[in-house]
Amino acid sequence: MTILSFLFFTLFAAGLTWYLTRNYENKSSDGFFLGGRSLTFPIIAGSLLLTNLSTEQMVGLNGSAYKNGLAVMAWEVIAVLALVLMAAYFLPKFLRSGITTVPQFLEQRFDRRTQTLANSIFLAAYALLLIPIVLYSGAKGLINMMDLHQLTGIESEFTLLTITCIGIGLAGMMYSRFGGLRTLAVLDTINGIGLLVGGFMIAAFALYVLGGDGGILAGWETLSTVHPERMDSTGAEGLDSEVPFSTIFTGVALLNLFYWCTNQQIIQRTLGASSLAEGQKGVLLTGALKLLGPIYLVLPGLVAYHLYFGQGVSNDDAYGKLVADVLPAQLTGFFAAVMVGAILSSFNAALNSTSALFSLGLYKHVINPTASDEKTVKTAKLFVTVIAIAAMFGAPLLSKTSSIFSYLQTMNGIYAIPIFAVVVMGMLNKRVPSAAAFYSMVIGLVVMIGLLIAYPALNGGANTTELTGISNFHTMGIVFGSLMLIMFIGAKVAPRENPWEITTNTPIDMTPWKGTKVASIILVIAVVAIYAAFSK
Repeated sequence: MTILSFLFFTLFAAGLTWYLTRNYENKSSDGFFLGGRSLTFPIIAGSLLLTNLSTEQMVGLNGSAYKNGLAVMAWEVIAVLALVLMAAYFLPKFLRSGITTVPQFLEQRFDRRTQTLANSIFLAAYALLLIPIVLYSGAKGLINMMDLHQLTGIESEFTLLTITCIGIGLAGMMYSRFGGLRTLAVLDTINGIGLLVGGFMIAAFALYVLGGDGGILAGWETLSTVHPERMDSTGAEGLDSEVPFSTIFTGVALLNLFYWCTNQQIIQRTLGASSLAEGQKGVLLTGALKLLGPIYLVLPGLVAYHLYFGQGVSNDDAYGKLVADVLPAQLTGFFAAVMVGAILSSFNAALNSTSALFSLGLYKHVINPTASDEKTVKTAKLFVTVIAIAAMFGAPLLSKTSSIFSYLQTMNGIYAIPIFAVVVMGMLNKRVPSAAAFYSMVIGLVVMIGLLIAYPALNGGANTTELTGISNFHTMGIVFGSLMLIMFIGAKVAPRENPWEITTNTPIDMTPWKGTKVASIILVIAVVAIYAAFSK
């Protein structure tokens, strides 16, 4: 029954996606990378949500909750504030400039070398970090949910992990090669509905199992009264948390802002909006849906702690085991199919963004400037094939990390902080010269690599937090502020001859949505209320 329901929903989603997108053009750059700039707000919101809600979130964040408690909800709740800023400030500027990639914006604002550097950083980060993590976390979740050890008879964890990564990778590569952004966005929306339904089901079933004869309410009572320190949104004193409350004002906030406002994999969905109003509505709807995130991305991990702690269940295995234990077989198959859809969504989003960065940022820009649109798209498809194959074999090596979500967020800081600093300062100060932006990005990259990779490697794995007593997230905030200061000084010492002005270069309607301000205020109030309700 598990296998049948898995196959049914997988084939249903694929068939419906093909039917809905069969007539859309995807041979041009706009068609392949931006869905022909035709995306409406439900598609944008569904695609944003599922691009984000892949298994590094479902498996990784629930694993962090299993280890750290409710405080890790910061990754979901603070994201709402970032989405508000995206809708109100960043999106209008990006859409007005008519860009396809963030590095293109940096070229418009600064110069070609700044664009090339940012492009190269994004490509390296996606190829070496993001894509392998999506495959690894997806394979881990699927192995536990479907009990693939028993189903396949393969005892070796590494062997099964490798085979599963290759299978998921091949499926995702087919979607990415033969469909454009609209195909991926529609598939995201279909699977997004299933993921939300499945996520809420797991939370309900998990509470029901925890509550025993008392049901869901008794399960919630157990969470609230047994180990109450784990239910503190600010992180209780004495509880070793990966996300101390103070970090939501420094590194956690910055990573969220980078992710939702400048991360190519995410914002490419918004750049395909049919109008500014549709883009803003899609982004803010995503923010409203993110408020529900802790229910299916944190609560199951909290329940898993009560069910499995002390039984040798690792952080990254907790969620998959919980799903297998609390869901009936037919629903397990359905949810596994939805999870595969989520894996494919993030995998495809990363591949599509990577191909856009390579083909438009390097191939069309440097290697073959005279290439036609069709040639550029063909090159993009070939490039993603190579990247996908490399990721399939590199992903299983991540099995040595103790917490995949914590590892992802820490490594994200290496490239997120310097790129976000340059984007923000470029928008805020019209006099910052290109040299200040370029060298700030270089300095930021070198410093972050030194702090987060080189230092631990040279000191037997000890991190900078153990050396300084300062959280890595606070360190990210300090580096960000330093880079902003460097660029500010550059603007004072050697300012641009003429202040930069954004040029309108888009065919879409740039009339803002009238409800943006009211919706933004409501979302901000909701974030504050959630933190206040669960602080102890």
